[in-house]
Amino acid sequence: MKKIIALTSLVGLSVWVASFLNDAGQFKDINPHFAGQCEVVPGVVGAEDISFLPNSNIALVSGYDRRITQSGVPVNGGIFSYDLTSKQFVKISPQMDDFRPHGISLYQMPNGQQRVFVINHSHHEHSVNIFDLVDGKLNLFKTITGPGLISPNDLVAVGAEKFYITNDHKYRTGIMRVLEDYLSLKLSSVAYFDGETSKQVLSGIGYANGINVSSDGSTLYLSALTERSLNIYQRDPANNELTLQQTVDSGTGVDNIELDENGDIWIGAHPQLLKFVGHAKDSTKLAPSQVLKVSVADGSYKVEEVLLDSGSQLSASSVGAVQGNRMLVGAVFDAKILDCALPQQLTANP
Repeated sequence: MKKIIALTSLVGLSVWVASFLNDAGQFKDINPHFAGQCEVVPGVVGAEDISFLPNSNIALVSGYDRRITQSGVPVNGGIFSYDLTSKQFVKISPQMDDFRPHGISLYQMPNGQQRVFVINHSHHEHSVNIFDLVDGKLNLFKTITGPGLISPNDLVAVGAEKFYITNDHKYRTGIMRVLEDYLSLKLSSVAYFDGETSKQVLSGIGYANGINVSSDGSTLYLSALTERSLNIYQRDPANNELTLQQTVDSGTGVDNIELDENGDIWIGAHPQLLKFVGHAKDSTKLAPSQVLKVSVADGSYKVEEVLLDSGSQLSASSVGAVQGNRMLVGAVFDAKILDCALPQQLTANP
């Protein structure tokens, strides 16, 4: 009987290990490809999130050196503008103590004023900084803190002070946070902030990561990294509740979500999650980069792998932002981005 129990346990463990490795992408063949051309542009460390200003050649880039901070030497990051014409970065965020930006979101108010929402992981608490973009510089308008900011990753603004935000873990620290990752526990969530208070609107998600909304605000897109899926929700603007409409299998570890002028979805992704973990600890260990395009037509979603790189050009991509025939690819740790010219068939508004 003991032998049978031992054998059954061994088989069960083997099945779990195989499933874990498959979900982590360890069996995926990495055959690099991209139909256009990419240029490596240095200048910002850890350009984790990138968003284009509407109808503009200017992108905003969130960056800070996570690897140095993890080593115990905290450094400030910043929000930078990137000009597609000059291919130059300019720091536009004000001087702030303990500023470690993560996900960003842009919101244009009815009067035309641009507002920028930024997740900030300061050493003592998580917060969301809301800035006004004035004459090419960011002016701090408001800082939001509170219990709804558990482990914030990305956010999407839907009003002058209103936003949805992903919490990629339920636990802030400790062994349970580790188990969330390695057991792919579906414990993460999404909260909604109305400018004063917050409420949880989604739960039971496997590593809630990137988030965005359609141009009319009626549809919300959410990437569930460990579930390897893009979740599509109908948004009720009256009460801001979300109703799941569709789950799109991405086959990869999906990260930040950007939309182009056509309303198509672009996602930076991590095809091999264990290599991402290794790269996070050691810069000499490369992690593949990947960008997906999800075309939207008549309620259906078609997933296409646009770019796949072994990590030699850029490791651990987290975002692919598109404007016209240009795509900017950012990464969690590298001190550079990719500025890519898209082929005609992938160009927004061709």
